[in-house]
Amino acid sequence: MTTLDAVGDLRLTGLTKRFGSFTAVDDLDLTIPQGSFFALLGASGCGKTTTLRMVSGLEDPTAGRIYLGDTEVTHTKPYKRPVNTVFQNYALFPHLNIYDNVAFGLRRRGVKDVRKQVEDILALVELGHLAKRKPTQLSGGQQQRVAVARALINQPQVLLLDEPLGALDLKLRRQMQIELKRIQTEVGLTFVHVTHDQEEAMTMADTIAVMNAGRIEQLGSPEELYENPATTFVANFLGQSNLVAGTVAGKEGDVVTVEAHGHRVALPSARCRPDSGAAIIGVRPEKVQLVAAGGAAPDGHNLLAGGVVSDASFIGVSTQYLVKMPWGQELAVFEQNTGKEIFRPGSEVSLHWDPTQTFGLDGGQDIEAGAEIDDEAAK
Repeated sequence: MTTLDAVGDLRLTGLTKRFGSFTAVDDLDLTIPQGSFFALLGASGCGKTTTLRMVSGLEDPTAGRIYLGDTEVTHTKPYKRPVNTVFQNYALFPHLNIYDNVAFGLRRRGVKDVRKQVEDILALVELGHLAKRKPTQLSGGQQQRVAVARALINQPQVLLLDEPLGALDLKLRRQMQIELKRIQTEVGLTFVHVTHDQEEAMTMADTIAVMNAGRIEQLGSPEELYENPATTFVANFLGQSNLVAGTVAGKEGDVVTVEAHGHRVALPSARCRPDSGAAIIGVRPEKVQLVAAGGAAPDGHNLLAGGVVSDASFIGVSTQYLVKMPWGQELAVFEQNTGKEIFRPGSEVSLHWDPTQTFGLDGGQDIEAGAEIDDEAAK
């Protein structure tokens, strides 16, 4: 088998895929740096898997181009692309042992002496001691590592991971997240990981592209997307956010003030996208603290008064509250359990937080965008 000698960034320009009247991927421009761990994150139907299939050659684009380095591969046959895919179902050969599963691709290409390469790659995924076992004798996590080894042994320029951990239970999934990141760091290949799982993307990826309706909502590091979401969709879909509608009341120096339901909320101008008119203020639940009604908040903190605790869930490291506000909205507060009192449902409380932890979004958006998508719906 011959592959293209394509080294460099993976670039998608104007990439579009339509199925009849439905546009699955809409004029996508994206550069994935060589050697990075990149995640395409989004719910079912957002276009992430279709994008992956176009990169692998399993789907032809309606429009646009795909480049690996300076080499265009838009219409190159899948087997001629220096790209391999690891699927959720592993696709291992049940009648072959682990050694032969991993060696299969090399032997198919006519490589005579495969021993050293197979032993090296099995050592990388820490499965050398299980080389003679059949796939059914391995755990799900071990089977997943075999699938990765089988893909890596062909020395692709890009490894595509399509919901690779979806079939694993939670504890094993977390172990495999760390394992895949270790493997990617050691081999230095470009990994493109498609997932609907926000925690999975944030744990493993250097860069995340949040996809929605065939387009990229926002692109950046996990920290950047979490701390500075650009849209309500990203704020709601990546983690959890308290979003409150308001109006920009003024700006003084590098501080913007927003009027929201009779309260004035301050935030840094660098974190506030609108400079006038309708705005949506946001703050993550773990940044917020509670005090009993009438209690004092630290000087300079934003304060929302008049709340009533509607739910309190003790989950070990933290207590997660829902607080009903006077205007009818429920806000979430995650407080670390450090010995302070736990408020019971029915308690009257005020919410407060450091203004620098506030972000401001364009008020013309749907405040609920992305919030209705849960893990089950996203599968």
